[in-house]
Amino acid sequence: MRVLITDDEAPARERLRRLLGELPGVEFVGEAASGGEALELNQRLRPDVVLMDIRMPGIDGLEAAQHLVASPQPPAVVFTTAYGDHALAAFDAHAIDYLLKPVRRERLAQALSRASALRQARLQSLREEAGSGARTHICVRHGGSLRLVPVADIVCFRADHKYVEMHHADGMALIDESLRALEAEFSATFVRIHRNTLVAKAAIVALHRTAEGGCRIELHGLSDRLEVSRRHAGEVRNLLASGA
Repeated sequence: MRVLITDDEAPARERLRRLLGELPGVEFVGEAASGGEALELNQRLRPDVVLMDIRMPGIDGLEAAQHLVASPQPPAVVFTTAYGDHALAAFDAHAIDYLLKPVRRERLAQALSRASALRQARLQSLREEAGSGARTHICVRHGGSLRLVPVADIVCFRADHKYVEMHHADGMALIDESLRALEAEFSATFVRIHRNTLVAKAAIVALHRTAEGGCRIELHGLSDRLEVSRRHAGEVRNLLASGA
């Protein structure tokens, strides 16, 4: 069993490394000091299990776990934390187990055994359930690594053949997600303006009528005005009128 450790505190990582070294059939493959680093190492190392701290700066363990279980080859996630008040949230984030620090060898062995037994049977269903809560970041490939783009920085999603263009504050990225799934996940903050386009409600500046009688929308952070279909024009007008 290949295990990745994620914790922002070096002593905690060292303790887990030592405990893993005492367990048969367990291979320590790497360590991360943040949720974002864990996502990048997961793509490269493909661990079977990620031991994940919850309270970390930036992307915390709960959000990182949501990304992990939604990845193409999701690992099992076992949370390790000094605080007992995150148990419910941890299991909502599809954790296999929840260990309180200081982690004991016997309890860690039990968690890893449970992860091994449940991994194949449960991970696909966990992945399907992972979209139940809207993400605050979207993970994209950037060169040879991964980058987390804040959803608040995204201006629009545009379907382009088999990929979706994600236009954000720092440029554009291609993501392998369906527009329908994105619309369902981010319905509170994005609105469909065309069969192939979702736009951030907060980015809408104005709706303009064209000489041909159609409509185009002006967005903060995007130079082009995007076409609004007749089917969705009314909803956009109502949105602007309500100030939502």
